[in-house]
Amino acid sequence: MTYSELFEQIQKKQSFLCIGLDSDIDKIPKHLMQKDDPIFEFNKQIIDATHHLCVAYKPNIAFYESQGISGWQSLEKTVLYCRENYSDLFLIADAKRGDIGNTSKMYARAFLETLPFDSITVAPYMGEDSVSPFLEYKDKFVILLALTSNKGAFDFQYFKSQDEGMNLYEKVLLKSQQWGDHTNMMYVVGATKAEYLSDVRKHVPYHFLLVPGVGAQGGSLKEVAEYGMNSHCGLLVNSSRGIIYAGSNEDFADKARLAAEDLQHSMSQLLSNYFD
Repeated sequence: MTYSELFEQIQKKQSFLCIGLDSDIDKIPKHLMQKDDPIFEFNKQIIDATHHLCVAYKPNIAFYESQGISGWQSLEKTVLYCRENYSDLFLIADAKRGDIGNTSKMYARAFLETLPFDSITVAPYMGEDSVSPFLEYKDKFVILLALTSNKGAFDFQYFKSQDEGMNLYEKVLLKSQQWGDHTNMMYVVGATKAEYLSDVRKHVPYHFLLVPGVGAQGGSLKEVAEYGMNSHCGLLVNSSRGIIYAGSNEDFADKARLAAEDLQHSMSQLLSNYFD
């Protein structure tokens, strides 16, 4: 999916919602355990109920890897189900990979070729040669970790260089623009750091930002839009637990749809305010 195609979907659906498929075998409704593949069945019902309200899904790969081969099979079936039934969706592999070049090349092949994701999250701290293999794929995106929403983000990401006078996350934003541009690169910026989005936008005015932390983690959607929206929206705001675990019984998919509708409605209003 291209930059312009993603924006078209945002306009069409009046939504910049990304739903995180952090599908935990210990948290899904118990009645699904009767199914041959409970995780895939859970994902399938969530997707069927919410696909018209979001523009992206983001499976967190750790939840699938933890289940061994069966988890990888659930992941593959989930991705292929989206591709076969809802081809307008932007699919993000939340894998946070990043290693020496030949290893990154294999990671890129795994998630952008073998599994047909549109994008993958990548840790940038091993530098250009660990990121460039992911950028070789046409109409795919690398989503670099820039400013994350966890408490430990303050351990390193805000380290300020005395020579350059900038935080480490700002250095990541600036340096990485030598590797790619807004047509093949995005950045993760946590919603719980919404006040920093205006500073982020000074460095990357045109890129899409993947923003986790709205909902269960307490981030403000209104603040994210205020500080982070650009002329092409430029935001993919992720909600995981607040949507997929909105219900725990047989009506879990309906509850997920209602939770997604609430966010989509708010997003529609924000888009209207910004673009009218």
